[in-house]
Amino acid sequence: MPLRLSLHDARRLAVRAQLLTAERPAGIVETIDGLTVVNIEPTAAIAPSADLILWSRLGWPYQPADLVRLVEEDRAVFEWGGFYRAMTDLALILPEMRRRPQSAQAREWLAANDAFRREVVGRLRAEGPLHAADIPDTAQVSWRSSGWTNNRNSLQLLEMLVLCGEVAVSSRDAGGRLFDVAERVYPADVPQLTDEEAARERAERRLVSFGIVRAKGVSQPIEPIDVGEIGEEATVDGVDGVWRVDPDGLAALDALPPRTALLSPFDRLVFDRRRLEEIFGYEYLLEMYKPAAKRRWGYFALPILHGDRFVGKLDAKADRKAGVLRVHAIHEDAPFTDAVRASVHAEIRELARWLGVEPVGLPDA
Repeated sequence: MPLRLSLHDARRLAVRAQLLTAERPAGIVETIDGLTVVNIEPTAAIAPSADLILWSRLGWPYQPADLVRLVEEDRAVFEWGGFYRAMTDLALILPEMRRRPQSAQAREWLAANDAFRREVVGRLRAEGPLHAADIPDTAQVSWRSSGWTNNRNSLQLLEMLVLCGEVAVSSRDAGGRLFDVAERVYPADVPQLTDEEAARERAERRLVSFGIVRAKGVSQPIEPIDVGEIGEEATVDGVDGVWRVDPDGLAALDALPPRTALLSPFDRLVFDRRRLEEIFGYEYLLEMYKPAAKRRWGYFALPILHGDRFVGKLDAKADRKAGVLRVHAIHEDAPFTDAVRASVHAEIRELARWLGVEPVGLPDA
């Protein structure tokens, strides 16, 4: 018989798995390892997503420069597929790298541009790290798409070679990503796993990072959100269907000190909108791509977590030139109690302190 969970326990399981209790993780690498991935969306209405995700777990001790050092100097963290990952997970990604590119169009394009590929890899080996703009476009066949990558051959080739593991993102600067040959970024002594071994361990780690998840979910091209038959089967009161849960996470639910957190719109706790509505009863949509007149909550509204419930959205923007965090609105999903309001306002002030600015427009508690 499957386990039966209350919604309360399902929510607490998810929050604990995402390292959002009062017991904060010890450091950046431990946080990324626990989350398995950290999104690299660069939009900085308040701060880039990776920085917001790490600050929401670690608090004010986190500084973006420390993440840069871990990526570019210590090589304890690497970038692949739009996420930061702990370098200890490289062994789990290498089998997928070997299977890429996955589309027939990409495979055919790479084959047609073999001379271009060899020229680019040779240039990186001799001169790297380099920006995509530093690589002359000598493609034999141009890349065709209906999107922004159309005819951007140097960048498209580098993107494919990163996914294949032949090239790696070495660092970032004001000009964007710098690419290098993979052997100068990745360690040489990486354990070799079979496809099956890597897939199973990735699913196991994913389940621990989510706590509760569907066995089968919406397909994701780089980082899945389901786990197959890993973990234990469970049902959740009032929610249709069967879930998979992390049994170790269940055993630790009694010791779960809650807190308030402001999350990135790209946070993994809110990424799966269906799961978010089913378990938390929370409606959320990132509105940065909507016309201003059609936004309900704001350009880059941050989900507000209080304990094991989402209670609202923060519409704010950091104006670093003026030295302020402008609070445009705090949208309450239901009227805040005095205690919730005080906790949310305190967290907004902590966000401003971490950014090194003053909060403006924050109502009196």
